Amino acid sequence: MNTLLIVVTLVEVLLLVVVLAGYLLAITGTLAKIASTAGLIRIGVHAIDEQVRPIESEVSGINGALQKVANALTNVTR
Repeated sequence: MNTLLIVVTLVEVLLLVVVLAGYLLAITGTLAKIASTAGLIRIGVHAIDEQVRPIESEVSGINGALQKVANALTNVTR
């Protein structure tokens, strides 16, 4: 009887280890997909940064011109 209980316990422990290993493998696969997606997002954000960077110098020029217009309008209203 004791031998049967020991065998059943070992089978249950083995089954538990197999199930946990399966879940860990599933989690590993999901994390790999997340890492891949995060990499693609990083590349996309970098590309957007590169495309938007030239706008800064243009906006500075536009702001300078608008400041001159604002000063001129202030002088006209005085």
